[in-house]
Amino acid sequence: MYNRSVRSLIIFFVFSLAVIFIVLSFGELETIVATLRQAHLFYVLLATAIELAWFIVFGRMYWEVYRLLNLRATPLELTRLIAAANFINVVAPSGGLGGVAMIASEAGRRGQPTGRVTAAAALFLLFDQIAFLLILGLGLVVLLRRHNLGAGEIVASLLMLMIAAAYAAVLYLGYRSEKLLGRLLTALVGAVNKLLRPFVHRPYLSDARILDFSRELYEGLACIHERPRSVIRPILWGLLNKSMLMAVLLCAFLSFQVPYSAGTIIAGFSFGYLFAMISPTPAGIGVVEGIMPVMLRSLRVDWSQAVIVTLVYRAITFWLPVGLGALAFRAMHNNHPSSAA
Repeated sequence: MYNRSVRSLIIFFVFSLAVIFIVLSFGELETIVATLRQAHLFYVLLATAIELAWFIVFGRMYWEVYRLLNLRATPLELTRLIAAANFINVVAPSGGLGGVAMIASEAGRRGQPTGRVTAAAALFLLFDQIAFLLILGLGLVVLLRRHNLGAGEIVASLLMLMIAAAYAAVLYLGYRSEKLLGRLLTALVGAVNKLLRPFVHRPYLSDARILDFSRELYEGLACIHERPRSVIRPILWGLLNKSMLMAVLLCAFLSFQVPYSAGTIIAGFSFGYLFAMISPTPAGIGVVEGIMPVMLRSLRVDWSQAVIVTLVYRAITFWLPVGLGALAFRAMHNNHPSSAA
């Protein structure tokens, strides 16, 4: 009875946040719906099909990381899990921690070590960032050749590179030394406990538990020793993943017969995706819709057409995943009530 009450409370809380999020974004949704009504239906449906396939590729990429760390799951299960985690991260922004917590909770339900699952999530994020940085490099070349590369694009790219480097440094530390990783996590736990002590009046996180967690994390990363070349496979899936998103952007151009070039698609996608990743808002909501048309305009796309293309692209790559993620989250908790608790 208690678990069922907790489950109901969590679902009510999450979907309440989703309703608030949709209400706050209602004006943008009205504009998107009006834009989609004017679009060429075939290319909208094609873009939707590509986005659905993108989910499957995303799950396969995550499965490759699971296999690298000797974790068991099917690509379909991981696809559903990632969709639900993405939904949590959008409606309850927490820098991605909400989605990671849900993935760790699901791992506990399956009897898998949470530290190793967290290592898989961190590696997945790193591989995804590496794949994107490769695409971003092409985007920078396009802007450089067209003499459109400005300080804003350079600073944003360097920030993205620094974020990826920080992830890589922490993971490399965990890969090389369990003791150093344990010290780092213990220091972080101490800082969190000190910050929260005035509110909870006790240690919020356990030092003993964090040491067990760091051991599981180290053991997961140590699996890379066995198959070092296997790290290439998730990156290749990541490149396919980003290529499919560029195909969605291409369909957005075709749906309104907007002239384009390969460089326009690569650079437009690269910097739209970049600002979505470094934006303070969840998935760049409100930010990408403002910056991406400016970027496309600098690539010689008419302003009104750039706005329309951006709205179609965001409808399919942002709002569609949010809706599917809500369904995945609901289905997961209907099937496994104990995982919510």
